[in-house]
Amino acid sequence: QLSATGPNKWSLKHYGHAQLDIKTATADSPEAQRRLGEVIMTVVGQSGIKTKNVAIGLPSNKTFITVVDMPSLSEAELKGTIKYQIDQYIPTAVDDAKVDWALLGQSLHDPSQQEVLLASTAASYSEEKLGFIENLGFDVVAAEPEPIALIRSTLPDNVPSAQVIVDIGDTSTIVAITYGGAPRLVRTIPNGLSTLVRAAVQNLSIEEGQAQQFILKFGLAEDKLEGQVARSLEGALDGFVSEVSKSIKFFQTRYPSLAVGTVHLSGYANIIPGIGQYIAAKTGTQTTGANPWLNVAIPGNDQKLAAISSEMAVAVGLAQRGNKS
Repeated sequence: QLSATGPNKWSLKHYGHAQLDIKTATADSPEAQRRLGEVIMTVVGQSGIKTKNVAIGLPSNKTFITVVDMPSLSEAELKGTIKYQIDQYIPTAVDDAKVDWALLGQSLHDPSQQEVLLASTAASYSEEKLGFIENLGFDVVAAEPEPIALIRSTLPDNVPSAQVIVDIGDTSTIVAITYGGAPRLVRTIPNGLSTLVRAAVQNLSIEEGQAQQFILKFGLAEDKLEGQVARSLEGALDGFVSEVSKSIKFFQTRYPSLAVGTVHLSGYANIIPGIGQYIAAKTGTQTTGANPWLNVAIPGNDQKLAAISSEMAVAVGLAQRGNKS
């Protein structure tokens, strides 16, 4: 829970955190939903959070985000035009989708056009998630794709170059490239921590739990376990970093005059030892750990919070969205 303290500034009031296995988090069965609801209510109850207003994140693999060029029109004219053209930009029928858009301004590669950010998700999925949260007793004030929340919390203000955010999750990875504070390219790569765990299990002949422990503790360190963990991940990592490189190249093709500055690492990308250096070496772009607390005042001595900060970026961005000054 955040409290707005000024324009684009907040302070942290309360937070909660719980480890949740991926099956419970993603399953649709009544039992899994009941268990998920119990976890949410327990975390909220123990955290001290009192507000019933919540912003919910829509997973990147359940949303579609794109940037399109459109004629330079007023926002009112654009609103009338977009609703007749959305079908050609989104992968589902417009009647079956929830769609939102934002005007980014003059196109960066065609001054006669303007760029519009489009985001969509299946209406059935969105309504199901809203119903689930509302049935727990909360009021949903916003629902947005997780990549947008991620950008809001981790992107530094007023950077002159394009920035890349790479967030490795359990089953997928978000790659977002921004310029001027706005998303210009958003992709979801269907590889996450689970992909690396499978590679380690297969190549080291160990159990999943031990594989995950090795990856998070030793990562790509060549001086740990004789470099066996690092070598076991090479194939999976090469495929993953190749997709990040393709995203950067696609962006540079669309915007040839813009330099790409830094890759900000979030989620497991900011936890697995050595992965930042690996991405930097393969892409030729400097990397740094993403900081979701850039614009949020937090207690300086909270060791528990420091340990989970890399997992908090989406939650912080959603709280910022739902709590504007």
